[in-house]
Amino acid sequence: MKLLLVQPRLSYAPDADNLGVVTRITERFASELGGEDIVLLPEHFDLREDRGAYEAGVSELARRLGTNVVGGSHHEVRDGARVNSGVVANPRGEITARYEKVRPYAAERDRVLQGSSFGELTIAGRAVLVLICADFWFSDLFASAKALPDVVLVPALSVTRKPTPDYSRALWRHLAVARAYEFGTYVGISDWAHVPTPEHLFASGVGGLADPTTVNPAAFFSPITGDARSYELDFERLSEFRRDRRSRGFFWKS
Repeated sequence: MKLLLVQPRLSYAPDADNLGVVTRITERFASELGGEDIVLLPEHFDLREDRGAYEAGVSELARRLGTNVVGGSHHEVRDGARVNSGVVANPRGEITARYEKVRPYAAERDRVLQGSSFGELTIAGRAVLVLICADFWFSDLFASAKALPDVVLVPALSVTRKPTPDYSRALWRHLAVARAYEFGTYVGISDWAHVPTPEHLFASGVGGLADPTTVNPAAFFSPITGDARSYELDFERLSEFRRDRRSRGFFWKS
């Protein structure tokens, strides 16, 4: 399975064509992607009000790429309130799963309600867990998952108050590696690129893959280089890692 993670330069403008940006980036990899692969988009990349347009955009992108697209998230209007939620589309463009942000970040809570269900689904026979940004920081959500995930996907918008992205990048990378080793899973993060602006808290560009199967410490976390990066996920190696961890008493999840 290939996992395509993206880290595009996006705009906060409500009329911005952020969908067009991620489409152009991901189409560069179309020839490498198949029906069992996954593309992960960032949190809240689509700022349009129209929920139907967001879902149609994710579906069309999945059809064009011929692969599974985990569609970041969108602020969905429900009964006059908003929920930060996303959809997954398969290679035929069919919506196969929905998920919500369960623990909104403090700065979000005046704009979105708390969601009720994070994402648990199966793609190409592999258990996938989708946690939107801040949800990744709550270990109780991992413990409440019904199945041990083979892949954890984190659509992020990693806002920071620090003057540089270094602090947030270090924290995210350490956490991703820790989660990958504790749960014996690949962890993939797609984020907004770091573009400092005076009007907003800026993203830190924390995207990349945590790989628990490597023996090279420099490769525990492989950051996205440029605006996207494709990663090969080796589940035979992951199974061997789990067997080894379990034999030494370091892997409790069945």
